[in-house]
Amino acid sequence: MNTEDISRIVRQVFEEERQKQPVAAPVVAPTPATPAPEPKAASSAAAAAPGYFTSSTGIPRTSKAALLVGPKAIEIRDYPIREITDDEILIRVEGSGICGTDVHEYKGDPMKLAPLVLGHEGTGEIVKLGKNVARDNAGKTVRVGDRIVTSVTTCGKCDPCLYMPGRLNLCENLGVQGLIPDDDTHLNGYFAEYMIVRKGTSFFIVNDLSLDLRMLIEPVAVVVHALERAKNTGLLNFRSRVLIQGCGPIGLLMLAAVRAAGTQHIVALDGDESRLDMAKRMGAEHTINFRNYDGLPGLIGAVKEATKGRGAHFAFQCTGVPGAASNIFKFVQRGGGVCEVGFFVDNGSCTINPHFDFCAKEITLVGSWVYTIQEYPIAYNFLRRAQGIGLPVEKLLTHRFPLEKITDAMEVNIRQEGLKVAVIPGYKG
Repeated sequence: MNTEDISRIVRQVFEEERQKQPVAAPVVAPTPATPAPEPKAASSAAAAAPGYFTSSTGIPRTSKAALLVGPKAIEIRDYPIREITDDEILIRVEGSGICGTDVHEYKGDPMKLAPLVLGHEGTGEIVKLGKNVARDNAGKTVRVGDRIVTSVTTCGKCDPCLYMPGRLNLCENLGVQGLIPDDDTHLNGYFAEYMIVRKGTSFFIVNDLSLDLRMLIEPVAVVVHALERAKNTGLLNFRSRVLIQGCGPIGLLMLAAVRAAGTQHIVALDGDESRLDMAKRMGAEHTINFRNYDGLPGLIGAVKEATKGRGAHFAFQCTGVPGAASNIFKFVQRGGGVCEVGFFVDNGSCTINPHFDFCAKEITLVGSWVYTIQEYPIAYNFLRRAQGIGLPVEKLLTHRFPLEKITDAMEVNIRQEGLKVAVIPGYKG
């Protein structure tokens, strides 16, 4: 075979391959798209609000919110959902617990914040993100659809912020959504269908927790902080005999936190048998109903009997009752300690005998105020730990109400029916 034969065969192969290729379709210029119809004008107050959302975004133009306008006066109002800034987050509220502080505000507005939308034990789903919001305060990448909880804001300018970086909970301008003054946004608290997370508010992604557990993270952060304050005294260890005074939601979570930290000898003190029953489920070794004793001497004797005749090594005061705060020192042995957790508002003064109650016993007393941002991840892990050792923390949620019945929810809380009461927008029962 010569060179001419080889060339002929190659040309033949190329021609056969060319004929196998499909004929390309002719290129046709695209038909101009029909212009989309202009969105219909919004009605009511939303139309007057610049940057409101249209229904095409999947986000409504307005949100219902429960506005506290005065003592025992809550009005359900519709507010426009304004466009968020580049540093804000819009969330669809899924639920929020009612805190004792919410109840105090509802009863008499001692903080002089009304009118405002309360609710700070909440959680929700991100439906819109400002372009500058990329990560939560644990460094996790944040996306639309994430479930989050919010923590506190600090000013960065006061003395605690400048000189006590490890104790930013003492910021003189500490803020938390749901306990901040109202503004033109109105949607500043969780007792609403939607909430705008303000610039500078710390937040954490908690996608893998149930709604009930997510609504407990904020109060859990309170007890986690109290536990850390108590541990700093050096008086808590595996053999310590610990007294929890007050078995409301905070007291029961305090009990669970102490138990999860390894302390087994825990005495719970309250006047409600159903709460004392829950205290047993949370890990109390002994329970004492103070209503079974005529006076303080008999109650002191009951506490000593439950603590090998000596009194508690350490006690957590978890009520907001001045008389209880006065009595707590009498239940603690010499050289013991007390952590005051119960007074987040001014409920009045109490009387102690500085010599007998405090000095002669050389009591170590620590106060506990709110929490730091860094204690939210600890609270999350505590909830996991509590579940792992069989503590039924999610059972603290005993009552649920839709937003429209928030007044009923507040009154149930005041009557101390059940334990933790939650407000859940759209709840059907």
